[in-house]
Amino acid sequence: MTGSVVIAGLGPGAEDLVTPEVRAALDVATDIVGYFPYVARVEPREGLTLHGSDNRVEVDRATHALQMAAEGRHVVVVSSGDPGVFAMASAVFEALENHPEYHALDIRVLPGITAMLAAASKLGAPLGHDFAAINLSDNLKPWSLIERRLRLAAQAGFAMAFYNPRSKSRPFQFGQALTILREELGDNVLISFCKDVTKDGQKLLTVPLGEATEDMADMRTVVIVGNADTRRVGPHVYTPRYAPTSSESA
Repeated sequence: MTGSVVIAGLGPGAEDLVTPEVRAALDVATDIVGYFPYVARVEPREGLTLHGSDNRVEVDRATHALQMAAEGRHVVVVSSGDPGVFAMASAVFEALENHPEYHALDIRVLPGITAMLAAASKLGAPLGHDFAAINLSDNLKPWSLIERRLRLAAQAGFAMAFYNPRSKSRPFQFGQALTILREELGDNVLISFCKDVTKDGQKLLTVPLGEATEDMADMRTVVIVGNADTRRVGPHVYTPRYAPTSSESA
């Protein structure tokens, strides 16, 4: 019996943002694997087994999925957003690299709508020019590397989208990130806080960097920082498509 692994993105939260391709994969799956809150988004049915697990066990979760597929099961590994953006696709291939016996398995990645793109759409078009996506969690990389990337992205004139800006276990790093951004960009560049995007209770807030505080963000918030040319148009925020005349031309 030939099994398979599908690595699927469930989108940012709203059920109507799950792609038809992902829904079709869920419909034929025998097993769903993922972080508890994401597995809970999948409707139980006869013949489907749900395997929820805690955070920070991504490679173990991925290895379990590969093992079940090798036994002939059709496994869907779920992430929120897009599985290739700070999510399970990389973890599955990391596990695969360590287990050559699974290299011949049928493995597919199905894209989803990322949290940063959903947030940007609610704001307007703040990522309309070149941008960088940065995970502010230092669980898998040193904070010194994050600081360097923040400075270089700001100096290069990128708009930026931040994942995992602040948590109970990391309460101070986002304040340090704001300090770095103000040092590099000044106080007037716009920063947007997008909490629970596409879900009930969605909250959007845009302020100049000089008015931003660390308690405006938590783990359910995507933070988007504009470049020197990002501006407001009525209630919307957008970054022009053309090359800026400020930081990038310096």
